[in-house]
Amino acid sequence: MRPLLFVDVDGVISLFGFDSDVPAAVEWAYVDGVPHCLSLAAGRELVRLAGAFELVWATGWEERANDYLPRLLGLPWPELPVVRFDGTPKPGGAHWKLPAIERFAGSRPLAWIDDNLDESCHQWARRRGAPTLLVETEPSRGLTRDHAARLLSWARSLASS
Repeated sequence: MRPLLFVDVDGVISLFGFDSDVPAAVEWAYVDGVPHCLSLAAGRELVRLAGAFELVWATGWEERANDYLPRLLGLPWPELPVVRFDGTPKPGGAHWKLPAIERFAGSRPLAWIDDNLDESCHQWARRRGAPTLLVETEPSRGLTRDHAARLLSWARSLASS
């Protein structure tokens, strides 16, 4: 069984916070009337990662991620599983996602890529009984080839142990 990869959207796929120079390989799209700068490079990396991981949306977008992202990013699948959260997103950290991610993952190994991991996320990862990798992105760059290489290396290490 492949490890889970929980994928945030804002700051991982939907870029923000860059200066006046728009990053390369992006697609501007309106999602529920809000403009988003979507990283096509992140979409390509997700396709690469899907061979080693079971991808899961872990975003405040919830099911809206499936409504928009597979088509806009040119992903080869129509949808991914979605983590359903107990409440509304809270600014200041990804800690509000922890209970739902824990329920979804159970005892399976997991990696989580997000732009807003705080100390409570790292403490949770250290306490988990299953292998856990947290990967933090810069919201202006999102998921990069280096992040994907780190994730793939980690997944290979699990498979060989």
